Amino acid sequence: MKWRLTGRYLVSVVLIVVVVIFINILVVTGLFIYQSVSSHHPFQQDEASAEAITRSFGKEIVLSESGMVISLQGKETLEHNQAWVQILDENGEQVYGYHVPPEAKTKYTPKDIVQTYKYMEEELMSTVYIGEKQGNGKRYSYLIGFQNPYLERHILTYDIQKVGRFLQLGILTLICVDGFIALCIAYLFSKRLTRPLSVLIDGIKQLAHKNYQVHYETKGIYKDVFYNFNMLNEELRASELERKKLDRMKEEWIANISHDIKTPLASIQGYAEMMRDKEYEFTVEEMQDYAEIIERKSLYLKDVIEDLNLATRLRNKGLTLNLKSVNIVSLVRNTVIDTLNDARYGNRNIHFRYSDEVILKEVDEILIRRAVANLIYNAVVHNDEDVVIQVSVENEGEFVRILVEDDGKGIKNEELERIFDRYYRGTNTGELHKGAGLGMAIAHDIVKAHSGEIHVVSEFHSGTRIEVLL
Repeated sequence: MKWRLTGRYLVSVVLIVVVVIFINILVVTGLFIYQSVSSHHPFQQDEASAEAITRSFGKEIVLSESGMVISLQGKETLEHNQAWVQILDENGEQVYGYHVPPEAKTKYTPKDIVQTYKYMEEELMSTVYIGEKQGNGKRYSYLIGFQNPYLERHILTYDIQKVGRFLQLGILTLICVDGFIALCIAYLFSKRLTRPLSVLIDGIKQLAHKNYQVHYETKGIYKDVFYNFNMLNEELRASELERKKLDRMKEEWIANISHDIKTPLASIQGYAEMMRDKEYEFTVEEMQDYAEIIERKSLYLKDVIEDLNLATRLRNKGLTLNLKSVNIVSLVRNTVIDTLNDARYGNRNIHFRYSDEVILKEVDEILIRRAVANLIYNAVVHNDEDVVIQVSVENEGEFVRILVEDDGKGIKNEELERIFDRYYRGTNTGELHKGAGLGMAIAHDIVKAHSGEIHVVSEFHSGTRIEVLL
């Protein structure tokens, strides 16, 4: 994977470099062709070069019947460029001179002229250029010597075939060298780009092995990627902690529910064995008492199984609501009455109040009754007998508010966060509390299934307030 990413970046960078080199070759070739067809040197200005001055100086030589002179413009040009001029006739003898050095010859043979043109004369300390002027039926040659010590002339001779072979070899060598340099630069550039990706891949592998201690600095061109990686890492770590916490709660719940189920099962089994044994002779009253105990324990087991089934269906959204218009006041009132009619809770102080006699709402009557019953049951089993429980129904316009309040033991902060968790049973559970520990979780899921809200406010030793909005 690392080399695949590096290779992709490498190919892209190499292509860019190759394109740039190709463009450079085109530019160099164009300059070479331009130089071949042009008589101008690219590093000189025609107006100021020695060759240009020499070529155009003929027009500054004025011929007349009485002789020849240099125009005023010509003299200014010579003085500006620190130059002198000698005009020779067809025999090589000087017929005119301007600022000619004393060491200069006054008569030149063809060999002398060639020598003077090709090499800088040490006696004259000048670089000499040659021009020609025609007039009065004669041809004159003129020598212009430039006394600029930085001015040099080189005469280049070359074989075009050798130059062509040299250019081919040079271009091939240049391409190879540039290609090698481009590969090196591209490799380094690709490694720089892919190194963070390699680090990120290693981090993902760590996450796959459930190592959530990885954290990266959010910098560079991939800072957004590293930031999101860190966020994912934190979420996965939190989820893992929550999963372990839920697993521990599950194990505790299984242990508790197993114990709660074993107790009634032991009673059922014990009384059944006694009733079956022929050695025992029971009266009708005793048989009825034993049968009542077996029935009560069986109903308890049935309630536990129904709680498990309902909690699972609610959590997996596998329960279809049977919605219809229900008077919430009557529903809650009947739930309170049913609780007080239970022999176990007949002596409890449960007060009921409401804002209106009729408050209609589209709900599943059976499920809402179950949720309210669970909330009241929770307030009963977690408090002493002298605690007052207030149950109320209020009309809030589009909403119906159901309150279950008590002035009892309250709930600790660490338990308040877990009160709606499945499998959780608080530490304040009284002797009357039996069941799967799913009552509050079922109430929560029923309210949520109706798109409602449920909130709990409690202070330890100061009571609890549970609010349901439907």
